[in-house]
Amino acid sequence: MQQDPFADIRPYHDDEVAPAIARLIADREFIQAILHYRFPRLSGPLGWLLSPLVKLWLKRRWARLKSVRAVQLQVAGFIDRMIANTTDKVTYSGLDQLNPAQSYLFLSNHRDIAMDPALVNWCLHQCGFATARIAIGDNLLRKACATELMKLNKSFIVKRGAKGPREILKNLSQLSAYIKHSLDERHSVWIAQREGRAKDGNDQTDATILKMFFMHGKKHGQTFSDYLQSLNIVPVCISYEFDPCDSDKINELWQRKLHGSYQKTEFEDIDAIIKGIVGYKGRVHVAFAKPLEYIPDDPDAAAALIDQQIWQRYRLYPINALAAGGNASDISAATAEQWQQRLQSVPHAAQDMMTALYAAPVLKNQQQ
Repeated sequence: MQQDPFADIRPYHDDEVAPAIARLIADREFIQAILHYRFPRLSGPLGWLLSPLVKLWLKRRWARLKSVRAVQLQVAGFIDRMIANTTDKVTYSGLDQLNPAQSYLFLSNHRDIAMDPALVNWCLHQCGFATARIAIGDNLLRKACATELMKLNKSFIVKRGAKGPREILKNLSQLSAYIKHSLDERHSVWIAQREGRAKDGNDQTDATILKMFFMHGKKHGQTFSDYLQSLNIVPVCISYEFDPCDSDKINELWQRKLHGSYQKTEFEDIDAIIKGIVGYKGRVHVAFAKPLEYIPDDPDAAAALIDQQIWQRYRLYPINALAAGGNASDISAATAEQWQQRLQSVPHAAQDMMTALYAAPVLKNQQQ
């Protein structure tokens, strides 16, 4: 039997779903996490009593999940409820320009750890497209249960913890080959335009990401331009009216400015994921561009082209105009109140950073 060169990073296959679910239900930390977030007041004193009940509930609820598609349908139901509870509306544009039978490399701006790919996949699902495989950094997978959950939900792992140049090169080569393999197998891929969220509102494509894409093409003697065009790259712009994690992002930037560095707490990324999911987002728009037909042979020029495609599609909201110094008479009282709450959630000296976060879409849009 031929060895799977992507076994350690790829999502689960259908025959791996049931065993992964069984491992999750048996995972004590996973059960404790559910208790903590669903029943925070009872999870401590009554955890011993509730844990078996949660396991029984999960066994019954997930008993019929035998395929990746079945898991995805469960996730779709969860996303439907999340949208109803935490947004005023989610809209999308551009999917009518794409072919459901074709695979694409969706390269999007990055504002929220979990919601960015989840919303892209929700839009795809609404329009009859297969959902995309999701690139996720291994820094978010410190717990075994987190890895199980992500690989069940079509996520593949981006290894970021390599130490030496040889290991880094090996990991990037594997990632580049896996992305191409997925596209060739008619599986679309979602990946952020940069590592880490744009905490200052400046959505900018890292040319290093594009160079990583090219590693597999370079190995086979192709040019940068020709190979990237073969990937069917679709720039995607996700616009949130309100960012549930905005004060946390600004606090990190402020601490870096004051102290020159910032040390994340152990579960800070997990907390950000949860806050992004359950927090109020107002209106959200997901804009899909046409696949790039011409890509410059220079990575920096290619990154600039993708940036232009993303910023042209940004959906501007009243809070963006207010932050950019727009006419206050055009702003509703509710929006003005939301804005004041956000300003007051950070130190007074850091309020300019909050203003820049929300004003960035307006300023960038004016430059296009």
